[in-house]
Amino acid sequence: MRRSQLIPWKVAGRVSERMATGDDVVRTTGWVFNNETGQQLTLAEFVATGDDEVPAYLEQFGLRGPENQLKTVVEIGAGIGRMTCAFTREFGTVIAADLDAGFLERCYETVGRFGKVERLTTLEVADGRTLDLRPNVADLGFSYITLQHCNEDDALELSSEAVRVTKPGGKIALNYRAPAASDWFVVPLGAAVRGSFRIPKIGDWLSQRRFLARLSWQASRLHPDQVTGPLAPQLTDIEVWTHPKSKLKAYGASMKTFEGINPHHFWIIATVT
Repeated sequence: MRRSQLIPWKVAGRVSERMATGDDVVRTTGWVFNNETGQQLTLAEFVATGDDEVPAYLEQFGLRGPENQLKTVVEIGAGIGRMTCAFTREFGTVIAADLDAGFLERCYETVGRFGKVERLTTLEVADGRTLDLRPNVADLGFSYITLQHCNEDDALELSSEAVRVTKPGGKIALNYRAPAASDWFVVPLGAAVRGSFRIPKIGDWLSQRRFLARLSWQASRLHPDQVTGPLAPQLTDIEVWTHPKSKLKAYGASMKTFEGINPHHFWIIATVT
Protein backbone atom coordinates (compact mmCIF):
# COMPACT_ATOMS: atom_id res chain seq x y z
CA MET A 1 0.00 0.00 0.00
CA ARG A 2 1.33 3.40 -0.94
CA ARG A 3 2.06 5.76 1.93
CA SER A 4 -0.65 8.36 1.52
CA GLN A 5 1.46 11.46 2.24
CA LEU A 6 3.54 10.68 -0.87
CA ILE A 7 0.61 10.27 -3.25
CA PRO A 8 -0.02 13.95 -4.20
CA TRP A 9 3.68 14.43 -5.04
CA LYS A 10 3.90 11.27 -7.12
CA VAL A 11 0.73 12.15 -9.01
CA ALA A 12 1.94 15.71 -9.63
CA GLY A 13 5.20 14.22 -10.90
CA ARG A 14 3.32 12.08 -13.43
CA VAL A 15 1.30 15.11 -14.50
CA SER A 16 4.51 17.10 -15.03
CA GLU A 17 5.89 14.34 -17.25
CA ARG A 18 2.98 14.83 -19.64
CA MET A 19 3.51 18.58 -19.99
CA ALA A 20 5.25 19.87 -23.12
CA THR A 21 7.16 22.76 -21.53
CA GLY A 22 8.39 23.98 -18.17
CA ASP A 23 5.89 26.83 -18.38
CA ASP A 24 3.08 24.28 -18.69
CA VAL A 25 4.38 22.40 -15.65
CA VAL A 26 4.42 25.55 -13.51
CA ARG A 27 0.94 26.60 -14.61
CA THR A 28 -0.44 23.15 -13.90
CA THR A 29 1.43 22.09 -10.76
CA GLY A 30 3.22 25.24 -9.54
CA TRP A 31 1.10 25.28 -6.40
CA VAL A 32 2.76 22.00 -5.39
CA PHE A 33 6.05 23.82 -4.93
CA ASN A 34 5.33 27.37 -3.77
CA ASN A 35 1.54 27.79 -3.60
CA GLU A 36 1.31 29.70 -6.87
CA THR A 37 -0.79 28.78 -9.84
CA GLY A 38 -2.20 30.63 -12.80
CA GLN A 39 -2.48 30.62 -16.55
CA GLN A 40 0.10 33.38 -16.92
CA LEU A 41 2.76 32.06 -14.54
CA THR A 42 6.02 31.29 -16.35
CA LEU A 43 8.92 29.08 -15.38
CA ALA A 44 11.17 32.14 -15.37
CA GLU A 45 8.92 33.89 -12.84
CA PHE A 46 8.78 30.71 -10.79
CA VAL A 47 12.57 30.42 -10.67
CA ALA A 48 12.87 34.13 -9.83
CA THR A 49 11.16 33.47 -6.49
CA GLY A 50 13.93 31.01 -5.64
CA ASP A 51 16.56 33.45 -6.87
CA ASP A 52 15.25 35.91 -4.27
CA GLU A 53 14.97 33.46 -1.40
CA VAL A 54 18.20 31.47 -1.62
CA PRO A 55 20.68 34.35 -1.19
CA ALA A 56 18.43 36.00 1.41
CA TYR A 57 18.34 32.90 3.62
CA LEU A 58 22.01 32.06 3.13
CA GLU A 59 22.99 35.62 4.01
CA GLN A 60 20.74 35.78 7.06
CA PHE A 61 21.95 32.45 8.41
CA GLY A 62 25.63 33.25 7.85
CA LEU A 63 25.97 30.58 5.17
CA ARG A 64 26.95 32.70 2.19
CA GLY A 65 30.46 33.44 0.98
CA PRO A 66 32.86 33.04 -1.96
CA GLU A 67 34.14 29.78 -0.46
CA ASN A 68 30.78 28.18 -1.37
CA GLN A 69 32.04 27.93 -4.94
CA LEU A 70 34.21 25.05 -3.72
CA LYS A 71 31.53 23.43 -1.56
CA THR A 72 28.72 20.90 -1.96
CA VAL A 73 25.09 21.39 -0.94
CA VAL A 74 22.44 18.67 -0.68
CA GLU A 75 18.98 20.14 -1.28
CA ILE A 76 16.26 17.90 0.17
CA GLY A 77 12.99 18.52 -1.69
CA ALA A 78 14.28 20.17 -4.87
CA GLY A 79 11.10 19.68 -6.89
CA ILE A 80 11.50 21.03 -10.42
CA GLY A 81 14.36 23.32 -9.43
CA ARG A 82 12.77 26.52 -8.13
CA MET A 83 15.65 27.11 -5.70
CA THR A 84 18.12 24.72 -7.29
CA CYS A 85 19.05 27.18 -10.02
CA ALA A 86 20.25 29.69 -7.44
CA PHE A 87 22.12 26.98 -5.55
CA THR A 88 24.08 26.08 -8.70
CA ARG A 89 25.29 29.66 -8.87
CA GLU A 90 26.20 29.73 -5.17
CA PHE A 91 27.84 26.30 -4.78
CA GLY A 92 30.35 24.30 -6.78
CA THR A 93 28.33 21.07 -6.51
CA VAL A 94 24.58 20.71 -5.96
CA ILE A 95 22.89 17.39 -5.19
CA ALA A 96 19.16 17.92 -5.73
CA ALA A 97 17.08 15.26 -3.97
CA ASP A 98 13.36 14.59 -4.44
CA LEU A 99 11.04 11.62 -4.10
CA ASP A 100 9.78 11.85 -7.69
CA ALA A 101 11.96 11.07 -10.72
CA GLY A 102 9.67 13.13 -12.96
CA PHE A 103 10.32 16.26 -10.91
CA LEU A 104 14.06 15.61 -11.09
CA GLU A 105 13.96 15.36 -14.88
CA ARG A 106 12.26 18.75 -14.93
CA CYS A 107 14.81 20.02 -12.43
CA TYR A 108 17.56 19.27 -14.94
CA GLU A 109 15.65 21.18 -17.61
CA THR A 110 15.05 24.13 -15.31
CA VAL A 111 18.68 24.37 -14.23
CA GLY A 112 19.76 23.94 -17.84
CA ARG A 113 17.85 27.12 -18.69
CA PHE A 114 18.41 29.24 -15.60
CA GLY A 115 21.36 27.83 -13.65
CA LYS A 116 24.67 26.02 -14.07
CA VAL A 117 23.65 22.50 -15.00
CA GLU A 118 27.24 21.22 -15.05
CA ARG A 119 27.22 21.60 -11.25
CA LEU A 120 24.03 19.57 -10.77
CA THR A 121 23.48 15.96 -9.72
CA THR A 122 20.01 14.61 -8.90
CA LEU A 123 19.03 11.98 -6.36
CA GLU A 124 15.70 10.13 -6.18
CA VAL A 125 14.44 9.58 -2.62
CA ALA A 126 12.21 6.69 -3.59
CA ASP A 127 11.14 5.79 -0.05
CA GLY A 128 10.62 9.42 1.04
CA ARG A 129 12.98 9.10 4.00
CA THR A 130 16.56 8.04 3.14
CA LEU A 131 19.31 9.57 1.00
CA ASP A 132 21.35 7.15 -1.08
CA LEU A 133 24.59 8.99 -0.37
CA ARG A 134 27.69 8.05 1.56
CA PRO A 135 28.38 9.95 4.80
CA ASN A 136 30.22 13.27 4.84
CA VAL A 137 29.66 14.29 1.22
CA ALA A 138 28.10 17.73 1.80
CA ASP A 139 29.17 21.02 3.31
CA LEU A 140 25.54 22.06 3.71
CA GLY A 141 22.38 20.00 4.17
CA PHE A 142 19.41 22.19 3.22
CA SER A 143 15.64 21.73 3.12
CA TYR A 144 12.83 24.27 2.73
CA ILE A 145 9.04 23.72 2.76
CA THR A 146 9.49 19.97 2.49
CA LEU A 147 9.74 18.33 5.91
CA GLN A 148 6.33 19.69 6.99
CA HIS A 149 4.77 17.62 4.20
CA CYS A 150 6.34 14.39 5.47
CA ASN A 151 4.84 12.39 8.28
CA GLU A 152 6.64 12.84 11.59
CA ASP A 153 8.81 9.72 11.35
CA ASP A 154 9.92 10.54 7.80
CA ALA A 155 10.65 14.17 8.67
CA LEU A 156 12.83 13.11 11.60
CA GLU A 157 14.56 10.45 9.52
CA LEU A 158 15.34 12.96 6.74
CA SER A 159 16.67 15.36 9.38
CA SER A 160 18.98 12.63 10.61
CA GLU A 161 19.99 11.89 7.03
CA ALA A 162 20.86 15.55 6.45
CA VAL A 163 23.25 15.33 9.40
CA ARG A 164 24.68 11.99 8.26
CA VAL A 165 25.61 13.20 4.78
CA THR A 166 27.09 16.50 6.02
CA LYS A 167 30.81 16.67 6.81
CA PRO A 168 32.07 17.45 10.31
CA GLY A 169 32.27 21.23 10.49
CA GLY A 170 29.57 21.54 7.84
CA LYS A 171 26.14 23.04 8.39
CA ILE A 172 22.51 22.00 8.28
CA ALA A 173 19.72 24.47 7.49
CA LEU A 174 16.37 22.73 7.84
CA ASN A 175 12.88 24.27 7.74
CA TYR A 176 9.83 22.95 9.64
CA ARG A 177 6.27 23.91 10.51
CA ALA A 178 5.66 24.44 14.21
CA PRO A 179 2.60 23.29 16.19
CA ALA A 180 -0.38 25.69 16.24
CA ALA A 181 -3.78 25.90 17.93
CA SER A 182 -5.57 24.95 14.70
CA ASP A 183 -3.74 21.62 14.51
CA TRP A 184 -6.42 19.83 16.53
CA PHE A 185 -8.66 20.23 13.46
CA VAL A 186 -6.33 20.63 10.48
CA VAL A 187 -3.99 17.69 11.09
CA PRO A 188 -6.73 15.01 11.50
CA LEU A 189 -8.57 16.46 8.49
CA GLY A 190 -5.37 16.21 6.46
CA ALA A 191 -5.03 12.56 7.48
CA ALA A 192 -8.61 11.87 6.40
CA VAL A 193 -8.02 13.50 3.03
CA ARG A 194 -4.84 11.48 2.52
CA GLY A 195 -6.85 8.36 3.24
CA SER A 196 -9.22 9.27 0.40
CA PHE A 197 -6.30 9.22 -2.02
CA ARG A 198 -6.16 5.43 -1.63
CA ILE A 199 -9.67 4.98 -3.05
CA PRO A 200 -9.35 2.93 -6.25
CA LYS A 201 -9.85 4.78 -9.55
CA ILE A 202 -10.66 8.21 -8.06
CA GLY A 203 -7.84 8.57 -5.52
CA ASP A 204 -5.34 9.96 -8.00
CA TRP A 205 -7.93 12.39 -9.36
CA LEU A 206 -8.72 13.62 -5.86
CA SER A 207 -5.03 14.16 -5.13
CA GLN A 208 -4.84 16.60 -8.08
CA ARG A 209 -7.53 18.90 -6.65
CA ARG A 210 -5.66 21.89 -5.27
CA PHE A 211 -7.82 22.37 -2.15
CA LEU A 212 -7.75 18.71 -1.17
CA ALA A 213 -4.05 18.33 -1.88
CA ARG A 214 -3.24 21.36 0.26
CA LEU A 215 -5.20 19.82 3.13
CA SER A 216 -3.35 16.56 2.65
CA TRP A 217 -0.02 18.36 3.04
CA GLN A 218 -0.74 18.88 6.73
CA ALA A 219 1.20 15.74 7.57
CA SER A 220 3.32 16.76 10.55
CA ARG A 221 4.07 19.47 13.09
CA LEU A 222 7.34 19.36 14.99
CA HIS A 223 8.82 21.23 17.92
CA PRO A 224 12.55 22.03 17.60
CA ASP A 225 13.33 19.83 20.61
CA GLN A 226 11.92 16.80 18.77
CA VAL A 227 14.56 17.32 16.08
CA THR A 228 17.57 18.49 18.04
CA GLY A 229 17.07 16.16 21.02
CA PRO A 230 18.03 12.93 19.20
CA LEU A 231 20.64 14.71 17.07
CA ALA A 232 22.27 16.77 19.85
CA PRO A 233 25.36 14.52 20.17
CA GLN A 234 26.09 15.19 16.48
CA LEU A 235 25.47 18.96 16.51
CA THR A 236 26.90 22.10 18.01
CA ASP A 237 26.15 25.84 17.71
CA ILE A 238 22.43 25.08 17.39
CA GLU A 239 20.28 28.06 16.38
CA VAL A 240 16.50 28.11 16.04
CA TRP A 241 15.25 30.90 13.79
CA THR A 242 11.63 32.09 13.89
CA HIS A 243 9.49 35.03 12.86
CA PRO A 244 9.76 37.89 15.40
CA LYS A 245 6.15 37.35 16.48
CA SER A 246 6.65 33.66 17.21
CA LYS A 247 6.58 32.52 20.83
CA LEU A 248 8.40 29.29 20.12
CA LYS A 249 11.22 28.34 22.50
CA ALA A 250 13.80 25.59 22.22
CA TYR A 251 15.98 23.87 24.79
CA GLY A 252 19.73 24.34 24.46
CA ALA A 253 19.51 26.47 21.32
CA SER A 254 20.16 30.12 20.55
CA MET A 255 16.86 31.74 19.55
CA LYS A 256 17.05 34.17 16.63
CA THR A 257 14.47 35.96 14.48
CA PHE A 258 14.09 37.02 10.86
CA GLU A 259 11.13 38.86 9.34
CA GLY A 260 11.39 36.76 6.20
CA ILE A 261 10.38 33.55 7.98
CA ASN A 262 6.76 32.43 7.78
CA PRO A 263 5.15 33.01 11.23
CA HIS A 264 4.20 29.31 11.36
CA HIS A 265 7.67 28.04 10.44
CA PHE A 266 11.05 27.69 12.11
CA TRP A 267 14.56 26.85 10.94
CA ILE A 268 17.24 24.83 12.64
CA ILE A 269 20.77 25.96 11.77
CA ALA A 270 23.60 23.96 13.31
CA THR A 271 27.15 22.73 12.84
CA VAL A 272 27.76 19.02 12.42
CA THR A 273 30.44 17.62 14.74
